[in-house]
Amino acid sequence: MPADDGTVIEARVRSRLATLGVDYETIACDPEFADTAAFCARYGVAPEQSANTIVVAARKEPGVACACVVLATSRLDVNHSVCDLLGVRKASFASADQTRGLTGMMIGGVTPFGLGEGLPLYIDARVMAQETVVIGGGSRSMKIRLAPADLLQLPGARVVDGLATAVEAPPRE
Repeated sequence: MPADDGTVIEARVRSRLATLGVDYETIACDPEFADTAAFCARYGVAPEQSANTIVVAARKEPGVACACVVLATSRLDVNHSVCDLLGVRKASFASADQTRGLTGMMIGGVTPFGLGEGLPLYIDARVMAQETVVIGGGSRSMKIRLAPADLLQLPGARVVDGLATAVEAPPRE
């Protein structure tokens, strides 16, 4: 990735947030700690306040894909909910290359505010129950904290009950 690629994407994301009138806070992030578990541990963000934007692509239907926003404490239901939403029999998490091709962003930095117009956006209802969430900022160097309701400013954003299931936390010893 060219050195200025992340900066260009971050600027595009900030511009879109400003155009939509979204109130947000940016959090600078060491790219080595951009993945959710590492980010939460390093920066003291509770996993239930961290949301991932995950790109899913149909396996047999070229060009059929979507982005889904789910809490870090949830597991995206690709095999049922997402397949039903896409109208396909099989889908899977997009690879890093597919994600980059569809969004221009790297995994660990994907944000709904940087998606192209043609990519549907589905938001798990659990995300909406949080006061604020931290999402990707367009690059692995930036995260964004905002009210989940602001995600609904995006054209075509849709809240879906049961898009993800809660993941049980491992017992603490």
